[in-house]
This record gives sequence, structure tokens and C-alpha cells, in this order.
Amino acid sequence: MSTLSNKNFQSKNDPFSCLNCGKNVPPLSVGCRNHCPLCLFSLHVDRNPGDRSHDCGALMKPIDYKIEGAFSIKLTFQCQKCGEIKRNKAALDDKNEADSLDEILKIKPPRRL
Repeated sequence: MSTLSNKNFQSKNDPFSCLNCGKNVPPLSVGCRNHCPLCLFSLHVDRNPGDRSHDCGALMKPIDYKIEGAFSIKLTFQCQKCGEIKRNKAALDDKNEADSLDEILKIKPPRRL
């Protein structure tokens, strides 16, 4: 079942101010924003995507990434308070901003094949 057809998924694409770096983050033009495109940090606010029902609220630090196919990067986040690990797709503007790509590569250097 795709995420968009999952009954637990709620579309949330609101602007926010990043609590890690202070950037004012606009909504995505396509999709839903999960994290800051500059520093990649997120907040631990969802149990299911978009539900805003988790009461933890702590910063989620990007700790890993995986390249899937030619155009998809999945980021892995770990909550700095409770330790829970979540995964989410990188947003289109993460890959288009040089600073964001640098931040992704700082998580872990790419491996040579």
C-alpha cells in the first residue's frame, strides 16, 4: 500500500521555523515537508505521517541516508530525546540546494563502488 493511500497518512505541508537552525521554511510545492531543507533536522511530532499526535516534540537529527534509484534519497532521523528512529524521503529542494546536499553528505560520506 502506498503512503498516500494509507489511512494513517495525513497531508501536512505548513510553513515553519526550524528549531535547529532558525531558517523560515516554506511549504513544498509538491508533496509534504517533513524537515528543514537547510540543516535537515526534523521534529518528533508524528506517530503516523502528518498526524501531529506524538507528544515528544524533540529534534530529530539526520543520522543516515540511502539512495534509492536515480532520483530518491531516504533520510533516517533519530530523536534526540527518546531515541526513536524514523525514515522519510528527502524533499525536492533538499537535492536542489547545494547546502542541503552537503548536509546529506556530512551525515556519512558516500562509499566508493
